[in-house]
Amino acid sequence: MSDLQLTGAKGQLFNTDIRQQLDDWIAKYPTGQSQSAVIPSLHILQIENDGWLSEPIMDALADYLAMPKISVYEVATFYSMYELQPVGKHKINVCTNISCLLNGSEQIVRHLEKQLGIGLGETTADNKFTLKEVECLGACCGAPMMQVDNDYHEHLTTEKIDQILGRIK
Repeated sequence: MSDLQLTGAKGQLFNTDIRQQLDDWIAKYPTGQSQSAVIPSLHILQIENDGWLSEPIMDALADYLAMPKISVYEVATFYSMYELQPVGKHKINVCTNISCLLNGSEQIVRHLEKQLGIGLGETTADNKFTLKEVECLGACCGAPMMQVDNDYHEHLTTEKIDQILGRIK
């Protein structure tokens, strides 16, 4: 783990900065409803743990938010934005939903697989890139599109992909 530290029998979150970030989100909800902060809390913890969520981290969050562990797991496994295994430094999410599919996302996926030397759901040997297929990223008017880390790239062509990858590599 990077800056994330766990301690104690209940696995409470130890790092003061992380606790403050979580507490800031918890404060946005009514007293006694700390579990409402589970989604932003998972984001914070994933960022602090090199882009993924381990079971000990999710268990510690459940304790911190006073909610059942299974409820945290349900959220983390439902949304494609959460990673439950280590990922590459740069995560590439390619939308393959109907708008993107009709506008050539299959070609985009094939090109990315060729350029990176990996398939969907895989990470490059140097741990630099993870390539994922996602159902929808909410940018249908810019189809085909992909998300690289936190940046959206729309109206993709193979040339645009090569430029984007070139800037990252």
